[in-house]
Amino acid sequence: MKEQLIVRDFGRREYQPVAQQMQRFTEGRNAETVDELWWLEHPQVYTQGVSGKAQHVLDAHGIPVIQTNRGGQVTYHGPGQIVAYVLFDLRRRNLGIRQLVTQLEQAVIDLLAGYTVEAVARPDAPGVYVDGRKIAALGLRVSRGASYHGLSLNVDMDLQPFQWINPCGYRNLEVTQLRDLGIDDSLDTVKHKLLTILAANMGYNVLTA
Repeated sequence: MKEQLIVRDFGRREYQPVAQQMQRFTEGRNAETVDELWWLEHPQVYTQGVSGKAQHVLDAHGIPVIQTNRGGQVTYHGPGQIVAYVLFDLRRRNLGIRQLVTQLEQAVIDLLAGYTVEAVARPDAPGVYVDGRKIAALGLRVSRGASYHGLSLNVDMDLQPFQWINPCGYRNLEVTQLRDLGIDDSLDTVKHKLLTILAANMGYNVLTA
């Protein structure tokens, strides 16, 4: 029998309240709690991972910088970027954190393959890359055997704020997005395609909240 997955689309919301909501959900879940995936967009914000170094924020240009408890270094979120928060019971799924990262990366790689775009993952730098440019970033937290935080995918956004940081701690790392690859699908269409791939790859039966 397939594992159930509740999917919620929260639209555009400020980062901090959602991060707190994810943490409360994870702390309150039990062995029977159904896994959830949350879709969001965030207003302009930089988020720092637990090992994030201040020098990787070159000039925030007034964009808020928020310390988080996810893994990784600094990244940028803004309108036109899809964020997928994965609140999964890894213990129940018998998944390690590295396996989850690989599943998320592969879903994006498969999505892009459907647009005839070749994308790859890098073992030294989690995320998905097209011709050396980063198109998707990952940052996760595991607590009591369950994951939260997740994946961001650049669809149709202003990429300039990435130039004001060292994305994920890498100097001069270039970023790209679906629009710049000639893909004009809406955010909702991309979300639907990505969810279909991820659910199939991970054996989930999707329930829309």
